[in-house]
Amino acid sequence: MSADAPKVGVVGLGYVGLPLAVTFAEAGVPVLGLDAVPAKVERINAGDSYIEDVPSERLAPLTERGLVRATTSWDAMRWLDAILICLPTPLNEHREPDLSAVLGGAESLAQRLRPGQLVVLESTTYPGTTREQLAPALERSGLRAGRDFYVAFSPERVDPGRTDWTTKTTPKVVGGLTPACTERAIALYSEAVDTVVPVASPEVAEMTKLLENIFRAVNIALVNELAVLCDRMDVDVWEVIDAAATKPFGFMPFRPGPGLGGHCIPIDPFYLTWKAREYDFHTEFIELAGKVNSQMPKFCVEKIMRALNSKRKALNGSRILVMGVAYKANVNDTRESPALRVISLLESEGAAVEYSDPYVAELPRQGLRSVDFDPDALAGYDAVVVVTAHDGIDWQAVAERSSLVVDLRNVVPDVDGRVWKL
Repeated sequence: MSADAPKVGVVGLGYVGLPLAVTFAEAGVPVLGLDAVPAKVERINAGDSYIEDVPSERLAPLTERGLVRATTSWDAMRWLDAILICLPTPLNEHREPDLSAVLGGAESLAQRLRPGQLVVLESTTYPGTTREQLAPALERSGLRAGRDFYVAFSPERVDPGRTDWTTKTTPKVVGGLTPACTERAIALYSEAVDTVVPVASPEVAEMTKLLENIFRAVNIALVNELAVLCDRMDVDVWEVIDAAATKPFGFMPFRPGPGLGGHCIPIDPFYLTWKAREYDFHTEFIELAGKVNSQMPKFCVEKIMRALNSKRKALNGSRILVMGVAYKANVNDTRESPALRVISLLESEGAAVEYSDPYVAELPRQGLRSVDFDPDALAGYDAVVVVTAHDGIDWQAVAERSSLVVDLRNVVPDVDGRVWKL
Protein backbone atom coordinates (compact mmCIF):
# COMPACT_ATOMS: atom_id res chain seq x y z
CA MET A 1 0.00 0.00 0.00
CA SER A 2 1.14 3.56 -0.65
CA ALA A 3 1.98 5.88 2.22
CA ASP A 4 -1.14 7.95 1.59
CA ALA A 5 -3.47 4.95 1.42
CA PRO A 6 -6.38 5.01 3.88
CA LYS A 7 -5.40 3.98 7.38
CA VAL A 8 -8.70 4.43 9.22
CA GLY A 9 -12.14 3.27 8.17
CA VAL A 10 -15.31 4.94 9.43
CA VAL A 11 -18.46 2.86 9.04
CA GLY A 12 -21.53 5.09 8.91
CA LEU A 13 -21.13 8.62 7.55
CA GLY A 14 -23.81 10.49 9.46
CA TYR A 15 -23.81 13.09 12.22
CA VAL A 16 -21.04 11.19 14.07
CA GLY A 17 -19.09 9.41 11.36
CA LEU A 18 -18.43 12.22 8.90
CA PRO A 19 -17.12 14.73 11.50
CA LEU A 20 -14.94 11.94 12.90
CA ALA A 21 -13.54 11.10 9.46
CA VAL A 22 -12.79 14.76 8.77
CA THR A 23 -11.09 15.18 12.16
CA PHE A 24 -8.68 12.32 11.41
CA ALA A 25 -8.08 13.60 7.89
CA GLU A 26 -7.27 17.09 9.14
CA ALA A 27 -4.64 15.48 11.37
CA GLY A 28 -3.07 13.95 8.25
CA VAL A 29 -4.53 10.47 8.74
CA PRO A 30 -6.05 9.12 5.48
CA VAL A 31 -9.63 7.94 6.00
CA LEU A 32 -11.96 5.70 4.04
CA GLY A 33 -15.62 6.10 4.92
CA LEU A 34 -18.23 3.45 4.27
CA ASP A 35 -21.94 4.07 3.91
CA ALA A 36 -24.81 2.02 2.50
CA VAL A 37 -26.33 5.02 0.72
CA PRO A 38 -24.64 5.54 -2.68
CA ALA A 39 -25.82 9.16 -2.91
CA LYS A 40 -23.95 10.01 0.30
CA VAL A 41 -20.80 8.34 -0.96
CA GLU A 42 -20.99 10.24 -4.25
CA ARG A 43 -21.44 13.56 -2.47
CA ILE A 44 -18.51 12.98 -0.13
CA ASN A 45 -16.19 11.97 -2.97
CA ALA A 46 -17.24 15.16 -4.73
CA GLY A 47 -16.40 17.19 -1.62
CA ASP A 48 -20.06 18.03 -1.08
CA SER A 49 -21.12 17.72 2.57
CA TYR A 50 -24.65 17.04 3.82
CA ILE A 51 -23.75 17.52 7.50
CA GLU A 52 -23.98 21.05 8.93
CA ASP A 53 -21.00 20.59 11.25
CA VAL A 54 -18.82 19.75 8.22
CA PRO A 55 -19.18 22.52 5.63
CA SER A 56 -18.30 21.58 2.07
CA GLU A 57 -15.54 24.20 2.23
CA ARG A 58 -13.93 22.09 4.93
CA LEU A 59 -14.51 18.71 3.30
CA ALA A 60 -13.56 19.51 -0.30
CA PRO A 61 -9.82 20.19 0.27
CA LEU A 62 -9.56 16.87 2.12
CA THR A 63 -11.17 14.88 -0.68
CA GLU A 64 -9.04 16.69 -3.27
CA ARG A 65 -5.91 15.62 -1.38
CA GLY A 66 -7.17 12.05 -1.05
CA LEU A 67 -7.35 12.26 2.75
CA VAL A 68 -11.07 11.47 2.74
CA ARG A 69 -12.63 8.92 0.43
CA ALA A 70 -15.91 7.06 0.62
CA THR A 71 -17.20 3.72 -0.62
CA THR A 72 -20.14 1.33 -0.37
CA SER A 73 -17.84 -1.72 -0.48
CA TRP A 74 -17.10 -3.68 2.67
CA ASP A 75 -14.17 -5.33 0.92
CA ALA A 76 -12.27 -2.05 1.14
CA MET A 77 -12.24 -2.36 4.94
CA ARG A 78 -9.96 -5.40 4.73
CA TRP A 79 -6.77 -3.37 4.32
CA LEU A 80 -7.27 -0.72 7.01
CA ASP A 81 -5.43 -0.54 10.32
CA ALA A 82 -8.48 0.56 12.31
CA ILE A 83 -12.23 0.52 11.73
CA LEU A 84 -14.55 2.81 13.71
CA ILE A 85 -18.23 1.84 13.78
CA CYS A 86 -20.64 4.80 13.89
CA LEU A 87 -23.92 3.12 13.03
CA PRO A 88 -27.34 3.95 14.51
CA THR A 89 -28.62 2.20 17.63
CA PRO A 90 -32.29 3.22 17.85
CA LEU A 91 -35.03 1.82 20.06
CA ASN A 92 -37.59 -0.54 18.58
CA GLU A 93 -41.35 -0.24 18.99
CA HIS A 94 -41.05 -1.82 22.46
CA ARG A 95 -38.49 0.80 23.61
CA GLU A 96 -35.74 -1.82 23.54
CA PRO A 97 -32.26 -1.37 21.96
CA ASP A 98 -32.08 -2.24 18.28
CA LEU A 99 -28.51 -3.33 17.53
CA SER A 100 -29.28 -4.74 14.09
CA ALA A 101 -27.22 -2.13 12.22
CA VAL A 102 -24.18 -2.56 14.46
CA LEU A 103 -24.31 -6.36 14.48
CA GLY A 104 -24.97 -6.46 10.75
CA GLY A 105 -21.87 -4.33 10.27
CA ALA A 106 -19.89 -6.62 12.56
CA GLU A 107 -20.97 -9.65 10.52
CA SER A 108 -19.76 -7.96 7.34
CA LEU A 109 -16.46 -7.02 8.99
CA ALA A 110 -15.96 -10.56 10.31
CA GLN A 111 -15.84 -11.85 6.74
CA ARG A 112 -12.93 -9.51 6.02
CA LEU A 113 -11.17 -9.12 9.37
CA ARG A 114 -7.44 -9.69 9.43
CA PRO A 115 -4.94 -10.06 12.29
CA GLY A 116 -3.78 -6.86 13.95
CA GLN A 117 -6.78 -4.72 13.07
CA LEU A 118 -8.45 -2.48 15.64
CA VAL A 119 -12.25 -2.25 15.73
CA VAL A 120 -13.85 0.47 17.86
CA LEU A 121 -17.55 0.88 18.48
CA GLU A 122 -18.65 4.52 18.88
CA SER A 123 -22.42 3.99 18.77
CA THR A 124 -24.21 4.62 22.06
CA THR A 125 -25.45 1.42 23.65
CA TYR A 126 -25.88 -0.44 26.94
CA PRO A 127 -22.98 -1.74 29.08
CA GLY A 128 -21.86 -5.13 27.86
CA THR A 129 -22.55 -4.61 24.15
CA THR A 130 -18.90 -4.51 23.08
CA ARG A 131 -17.89 -7.60 25.06
CA GLU A 132 -21.08 -9.66 24.73
CA GLN A 133 -22.28 -8.74 21.24
CA LEU A 134 -19.64 -7.03 19.09
CA ALA A 135 -16.60 -9.15 19.97
CA PRO A 136 -18.36 -12.55 19.45
CA ALA A 137 -19.75 -11.34 16.12
CA LEU A 138 -16.25 -10.36 14.98
CA GLU A 139 -14.80 -13.65 16.25
CA ARG A 140 -16.85 -15.50 13.66
CA SER A 141 -13.88 -14.61 11.47
CA GLY A 142 -11.98 -17.32 13.30
CA LEU A 143 -9.76 -14.74 14.97
CA ARG A 144 -9.74 -14.16 18.73
CA ALA A 145 -10.58 -10.72 20.13
CA GLY A 146 -7.80 -9.37 22.34
CA ARG A 147 -5.31 -11.84 20.91
CA ASP A 148 -5.50 -11.70 17.12
CA PHE A 149 -7.24 -8.33 16.76
CA TYR A 150 -8.16 -5.44 19.03
CA VAL A 151 -11.59 -4.28 20.21
CA ALA A 152 -12.59 -1.17 22.15
CA PHE A 153 -15.50 1.13 22.89
CA SER A 154 -15.18 4.91 22.63
CA PRO A 155 -18.48 6.79 22.89
CA GLU A 156 -19.25 9.62 20.50
CA ARG A 157 -19.82 12.95 22.24
CA VAL A 158 -21.12 14.99 19.33
CA ASP A 159 -23.25 18.04 20.08
CA PRO A 160 -24.50 19.20 16.65
CA GLY A 161 -24.12 22.89 15.96
CA ARG A 162 -21.53 23.44 18.66
CA THR A 163 -18.27 25.17 17.81
CA ASP A 164 -16.54 25.54 21.19
CA TRP A 165 -16.32 21.77 21.74
CA THR A 166 -15.72 19.67 18.65
CA THR A 167 -14.74 16.09 17.83
CA LYS A 168 -11.11 17.18 18.10
CA THR A 169 -11.32 19.16 21.34
CA THR A 170 -13.82 17.05 23.32
CA PRO A 171 -11.96 14.51 25.52
CA LYS A 172 -12.24 10.97 24.13
CA VAL A 173 -13.10 8.18 26.56
CA VAL A 174 -11.64 4.81 25.55
CA GLY A 175 -12.12 1.37 27.09
CA GLY A 176 -10.58 -1.73 25.50
CA LEU A 177 -11.41 -5.40 25.86
CA THR A 178 -7.87 -5.92 27.18
CA PRO A 179 -5.11 -3.52 28.26
CA ALA A 180 -3.47 -4.04 24.87
CA CYS A 181 -6.75 -3.13 23.14
CA THR A 182 -6.95 0.05 25.19
CA GLU A 183 -3.39 1.00 24.32
CA ARG A 184 -4.03 0.49 20.60
CA ALA A 185 -7.14 2.65 20.77
CA ILE A 186 -5.32 5.37 22.73
CA ALA A 187 -2.55 5.44 20.13
CA LEU A 188 -5.09 5.78 17.32
CA TYR A 189 -7.22 8.56 18.79
CA SER A 190 -4.16 10.46 20.02
CA GLU A 191 -3.31 11.11 16.38
CA ALA A 192 -6.46 13.19 15.91
CA VAL A 193 -7.99 14.37 19.20
CA ASP A 194 -6.48 16.58 21.88
CA THR A 195 -7.24 14.48 24.96
CA VAL A 196 -7.77 10.75 25.39
CA VAL A 197 -9.21 9.41 28.65
CA PRO A 198 -8.54 5.68 29.17
CA VAL A 199 -10.88 3.65 31.39
CA ALA A 200 -10.67 0.11 32.69
CA SER A 201 -13.09 -1.62 30.32
CA PRO A 202 -15.64 -1.20 27.53
CA GLU A 203 -18.37 -1.43 30.14
CA VAL A 204 -17.04 1.63 31.96
CA ALA A 205 -16.89 3.57 28.69
CA GLU A 206 -20.40 2.44 27.72
CA MET A 207 -21.81 3.44 31.11
CA THR A 208 -19.97 6.77 30.96
CA LYS A 209 -21.90 7.82 27.86
CA LEU A 210 -25.20 6.78 29.37
CA LEU A 211 -24.49 8.67 32.59
CA GLU A 212 -23.71 11.84 30.64
CA ASN A 213 -27.03 11.78 28.83
CA ILE A 214 -29.09 10.49 31.77
CA PHE A 215 -27.70 13.36 33.86
CA ARG A 216 -29.12 15.84 31.36
CA ALA A 217 -32.42 13.99 30.92
CA VAL A 218 -33.07 13.81 34.67
CA ASN A 219 -32.18 17.44 35.35
CA ILE A 220 -34.26 18.65 32.43
CA ALA A 221 -37.16 16.58 33.76
CA LEU A 222 -36.72 18.26 37.14
CA VAL A 223 -37.02 21.79 35.75
CA ASN A 224 -39.85 20.69 33.44
CA GLU A 225 -41.78 19.42 36.43
CA LEU A 226 -41.07 22.64 38.31
CA ALA A 227 -42.24 24.63 35.27
CA VAL A 228 -45.61 22.86 35.41
CA LEU A 229 -45.88 23.54 39.16
CA CYS A 230 -44.80 27.17 38.79
CA ASP A 231 -47.44 27.60 36.10
CA ARG A 232 -50.12 26.57 38.59
CA MET A 233 -48.62 28.78 41.30
CA ASP A 234 -48.28 31.77 38.96
CA VAL A 235 -44.53 31.91 39.58
CA ASP A 236 -42.05 32.71 36.78
CA VAL A 237 -39.90 29.56 36.56
CA TRP A 238 -37.36 31.34 34.32
CA GLU A 239 -36.75 34.00 36.95
CA VAL A 240 -36.45 31.31 39.61
CA ILE A 241 -33.78 29.47 37.60
CA ASP A 242 -31.83 32.66 36.88
CA ALA A 243 -31.90 33.60 40.55
CA ALA A 244 -30.76 30.14 41.65
CA ALA A 245 -27.94 30.28 39.09
CA THR A 246 -26.37 33.19 40.96
CA LYS A 247 -25.24 30.69 43.59
CA PRO A 248 -21.56 30.07 42.76
CA PHE A 249 -21.53 26.46 44.01
CA GLY A 250 -23.81 23.47 44.32
CA PHE A 251 -26.17 24.43 41.50
CA MET A 252 -26.13 23.97 37.72
CA PRO A 253 -28.90 25.66 35.72
CA PHE A 254 -31.06 23.65 33.33
CA ARG A 255 -33.89 25.15 31.30
CA PRO A 256 -37.41 23.79 30.79
CA GLY A 257 -38.88 23.32 27.35
CA PRO A 258 -41.50 21.53 25.24
CA GLY A 259 -39.72 18.17 25.54
CA LEU A 260 -36.50 16.41 24.59
CA GLY A 261 -35.19 15.93 21.07
CA GLY A 262 -32.19 14.59 19.20
CA HIS A 263 -30.94 11.04 18.92
CA CYS A 264 -29.26 10.81 22.33
CA ILE A 265 -31.01 12.30 25.35
CA PRO A 266 -34.58 11.06 24.69
CA ILE A 267 -33.34 7.56 23.80
CA ASP A 268 -30.12 6.66 25.61
CA PRO A 269 -31.57 6.34 29.13
CA PHE A 270 -33.78 3.51 27.92
CA TYR A 271 -30.71 1.43 26.99
CA LEU A 272 -29.82 1.31 30.67
CA THR A 273 -33.42 0.82 31.77
CA TRP A 274 -33.63 -2.22 29.50
CA LYS A 275 -30.29 -3.67 30.61
CA ALA A 276 -31.09 -3.15 34.30
CA ARG A 277 -33.96 -5.63 34.10
CA GLU A 278 -31.38 -8.37 33.50
CA TYR A 279 -30.13 -7.64 37.02
CA ASP A 280 -33.62 -7.53 38.57
CA PHE A 281 -33.27 -3.78 39.00
CA HIS A 282 -35.72 -1.05 38.05
CA THR A 283 -34.33 2.36 37.17
CA GLU A 284 -37.31 4.21 38.61
CA PHE A 285 -35.63 7.63 38.70
CA ILE A 286 -34.67 7.41 35.01
CA GLU A 287 -38.07 6.12 33.96
CA LEU A 288 -39.84 8.87 35.88
CA ALA A 289 -37.68 11.49 34.13
CA GLY A 290 -38.63 10.00 30.79
CA LYS A 291 -42.31 10.16 31.72
CA VAL A 292 -42.09 13.81 32.80
CA ASN A 293 -40.26 14.87 29.65
CA SER A 294 -42.59 12.95 27.34
CA GLN A 295 -45.61 14.75 28.81
CA MET A 296 -44.29 18.26 28.11
CA PRO A 297 -45.64 18.60 24.53
CA LYS A 298 -49.16 17.92 25.81
CA PHE A 299 -48.74 20.44 28.62
CA CYS A 300 -47.52 23.03 26.12
CA VAL A 301 -50.54 22.49 23.86
CA GLU A 302 -52.82 22.87 26.87
CA LYS A 303 -51.09 26.17 27.61
CA ILE A 304 -51.70 27.29 24.02
CA MET A 305 -55.38 26.45 24.48
CA ARG A 306 -55.53 28.53 27.67
CA ALA A 307 -53.77 31.44 25.97
CA LEU A 308 -56.29 31.36 23.14
CA ASN A 309 -59.17 31.11 25.61
CA SER A 310 -57.93 34.33 27.22
CA LYS A 311 -58.60 35.97 23.84
CA ARG A 312 -62.02 34.27 23.61
CA LYS A 313 -60.79 31.97 20.86
CA ALA A 314 -60.89 28.20 20.54
CA LEU A 315 -57.92 26.13 19.40
CA ASN A 316 -60.22 24.34 16.98
CA GLY A 317 -60.14 26.42 13.82
CA SER A 318 -57.32 28.71 14.98
CA ARG A 319 -54.43 29.48 12.67
CA ILE A 320 -51.16 28.67 14.46
CA LEU A 321 -47.58 29.46 13.41
CA VAL A 322 -44.92 27.26 15.01
CA MET A 323 -41.53 28.96 15.15
CA GLY A 324 -38.77 26.34 14.86
CA VAL A 325 -39.12 22.59 14.37
CA ALA A 326 -35.50 21.39 14.74
CA TYR A 327 -34.83 19.62 18.03
CA LYS A 328 -32.41 22.37 19.11
CA ALA A 329 -31.38 25.83 18.01
CA ASN A 330 -29.25 26.41 14.91
CA VAL A 331 -29.33 22.87 13.47
CA ASN A 332 -31.45 21.16 10.82
CA ASP A 333 -31.93 17.94 12.78
CA THR A 334 -35.56 17.03 13.57
CA ARG A 335 -34.92 13.62 15.13
CA GLU A 336 -37.24 13.17 18.12
CA SER A 337 -38.01 16.90 17.99
CA PRO A 338 -40.79 17.87 20.41
CA ALA A 339 -42.05 20.26 17.75
CA LEU A 340 -43.33 17.31 15.74
CA ARG A 341 -45.44 16.14 18.68
CA VAL A 342 -46.67 19.68 19.35
CA ILE A 343 -47.76 20.05 15.72
CA SER A 344 -49.50 16.67 15.79
CA LEU A 345 -51.41 17.54 18.97
CA LEU A 346 -52.40 20.97 17.64
CA GLU A 347 -53.71 19.44 14.43
CA SER A 348 -55.60 16.75 16.33
CA GLU A 349 -57.43 19.57 18.14
CA GLY A 350 -58.47 21.12 14.85
CA ALA A 351 -55.86 23.86 14.51
CA ALA A 352 -54.51 24.92 11.12
CA VAL A 353 -50.75 24.72 11.64
CA GLU A 354 -47.92 26.29 9.66
CA TYR A 355 -44.28 26.50 10.64
CA SER A 356 -41.25 28.66 9.98
CA ASP A 357 -37.73 27.30 10.35
CA PRO A 358 -34.73 28.61 8.36
CA TYR A 359 -32.92 25.30 8.88
CA VAL A 360 -35.71 22.85 8.00
CA ALA A 361 -37.29 23.44 4.59
CA GLU A 362 -39.95 20.76 4.83
CA LEU A 363 -41.53 18.10 7.01
CA PRO A 364 -42.57 15.45 4.45
CA ARG A 365 -44.37 13.19 6.93
CA GLN A 366 -46.46 16.09 8.15
CA GLY A 367 -47.02 17.40 4.62
CA LEU A 368 -45.69 20.83 5.62
CA ARG A 369 -43.17 23.25 4.16
CA SER A 370 -41.54 26.10 6.03
CA VAL A 371 -42.95 29.56 5.43
CA ASP A 372 -40.57 32.51 5.29
CA PHE A 373 -40.41 34.57 8.45
CA ASP A 374 -42.31 37.76 7.71
CA PRO A 375 -43.07 40.07 10.67
CA ASP A 376 -45.83 41.74 8.65
CA ALA A 377 -47.65 38.40 8.31
CA LEU A 378 -47.63 37.53 12.02
CA ALA A 379 -50.86 39.39 12.78
CA GLY A 380 -52.65 36.94 10.51
CA TYR A 381 -52.13 34.09 12.97
CA ASP A 382 -54.26 33.55 16.06
CA ALA A 383 -51.12 32.47 17.93
CA VAL A 384 -47.38 32.27 17.32
CA VAL A 385 -45.73 29.42 19.25
CA VAL A 386 -41.96 29.48 19.80
CA VAL A 387 -40.75 25.88 20.02
CA THR A 388 -37.13 26.21 18.83
CA ALA A 389 -35.30 29.52 19.27
CA HIS A 390 -32.88 29.80 16.37
CA ASP A 391 -30.42 32.68 16.37
CA GLY A 392 -31.03 35.54 13.97
CA ILE A 393 -34.80 35.79 14.51
CA ASP A 394 -36.15 39.24 15.36
CA TRP A 395 -37.95 38.27 18.56
CA GLN A 396 -38.81 41.89 19.28
CA ALA A 397 -40.74 41.96 16.02
CA VAL A 398 -42.46 38.70 16.98
CA ALA A 399 -43.61 40.33 20.20
CA GLU A 400 -44.78 43.55 18.57
CA ARG A 401 -46.46 42.17 15.43
CA SER A 402 -48.20 39.08 16.86
CA SER A 403 -51.62 39.21 18.47
CA LEU A 404 -50.62 36.35 20.83
CA VAL A 405 -47.32 34.56 21.50
CA VAL A 406 -46.76 31.37 23.48
CA ASP A 407 -43.03 31.33 24.15
CA LEU A 408 -41.73 27.92 25.19
CA ARG A 409 -38.07 29.07 25.17
CA ASN A 410 -38.15 32.40 27.04
CA VAL A 411 -36.75 34.45 24.15
CA VAL A 412 -39.62 36.81 23.29
CA PRO A 413 -39.86 40.08 25.24
CA ASP A 414 -43.35 40.66 26.60
CA VAL A 415 -45.34 43.45 24.96
CA ASP A 416 -48.68 44.50 26.48
CA GLY A 417 -49.26 41.06 28.01
CA ARG A 418 -49.30 39.34 24.64
CA VAL A 419 -46.60 36.81 25.52
CA TRP A 420 -47.37 33.66 27.50
CA LYS A 421 -44.22 31.94 28.76
CA LEU A 422 -43.78 28.27 29.59
